[in-house]
Amino acid sequence: MDRHRVLFVCAGNICRSPLAEGIFRHLVEQAGRSSEFEIDSAGTGGWHQGEPPDRRSIAVAAGHGVDISNQRARRIASDDFGRFDLILAMDQDNLKNLRKVAPADTLGRLYLFNALALGSNRDIPDPYYGSREDFEAVYTMLLAGCSALLPKAGKALRDS
Repeated sequence: MDRHRVLFVCAGNICRSPLAEGIFRHLVEQAGRSSEFEIDSAGTGGWHQGEPPDRRSIAVAAGHGVDISNQRARRIASDDFGRFDLILAMDQDNLKNLRKVAPADTLGRLYLFNALALGSNRDIPDPYYGSREDFEAVYTMLLAGCSALLPKAGKALRDS
């Protein structure tokens, strides 16, 4: 069986996309579907390459039983566009930035996270300059999206 390859993308890969990666991986493991997926995250910018997620992202995830402390930020690489079946941007700005650099034959793999997961064009807001409550709110949004994405992931990936 081919593995479904999903990449979550935000700006710096320290707040939203590591949370999305951790939440989705956790849900996949709970569903007993780990062998079906390859899950990763990246940023459109390289400001935090090699750094762990923001301490607030780590703390919020840990509070919900999800460990993202071993993740390290990275910038999206050109080969990611061919490697991943789904590339899910956390907001419209990052989706636009991805579309600027993606090879034309991979544009069908790029989606706004909420558009694919929940049928909404709503961005996942960047909590970086916010409070712990902002990180909790983002966690809740991502959990809802990842929970909706998991049952349709196989179908969406086969159809892409």
